[in-house]
Amino acid sequence: MTFQKIEDALVSVTDKTYRSFAPEGEEPPYIVWDDDDNQNSLYGGGKLICQVIEGTIDLYTKDHDDPMFDQIQKGLNDAGIGYKYNSKQTEEETELTHYEWVWVMTKVVE
Repeated sequence: MTFQKIEDALVSVTDKTYRSFAPEGEEPPYIVWDDDDNQNSLYGGGKLICQVIEGTIDLYTKDHDDPMFDQIQKGLNDAGIGYKYNSKQTEEETELTHYEWVWVMTKVVE
């Protein structure tokens, strides 16, 4: 399991891909992603058996029908990264449409 796999999948969509936050003044569209503190790891026999890490991917755009929406999902599918489309929000102050996905990666620990 490597976060580089997620980064590579998203950079295949746009080089305007950032971890944690976008630079101040960045013009949309752009992608922001990060891992969350949520872990649903499995333990057995007093040791870690399977590590599960989740995170989010956010697309900020002014285009309500941005092709990057489908490109993000294709990039994740091609990279074998599990995800679910989580929400769409319209941000009144910035007039941006904000799409969010939750991704999940697992690693079997030996």
